[in-house]
Amino acid sequence: MNSNNALLSASEFYEVPFHDCDPMQVVWHGNYARYLELARCKLLRLFNYDYNDMYDSGYMWPIIDMRIKYVGATVFTQQIKIEAFLKEYEQRLKIDYIISDAQTGKKLTKATTTQVAVCMQSKEMQFESPAVLLTKIAKVL
Repeated sequence: MNSNNALLSASEFYEVPFHDCDPMQVVWHGNYARYLELARCKLLRLFNYDYNDMYDSGYMWPIIDMRIKYVGATVFTQQIKIEAFLKEYEQRLKIDYIISDAQTGKKLTKATTTQVAVCMQSKEMQFESPAVLLTKIAKVL
């Protein structure tokens, strides 16, 4: 889970709202999936293949694996930077993430997600990424 050898990257900034926190004003662990989504969507837009584009192309891309390591506490009103790094795309979308304090750069969370293409018509998982994705990524690499 790192930025080394990333093919593309994107980042998003976010201020932690009160409703994301537990009674101790620490971000509830389940909210991190939403934080990853913010940066993942920004990354997907770099090659014009956000979720609407996926749908229009006839594929859905469910997350089949998500791993998160909590390094430090993220708290109410903290400004965070969520970075997404595209690591693989030919058979699956593998994206690594780093969430850090926006001011200090202190690493707070590391994560990775894996998504696979599923044909919406047949509901069959694809063992290679569809040509539409390969074409879109080739335009920006």
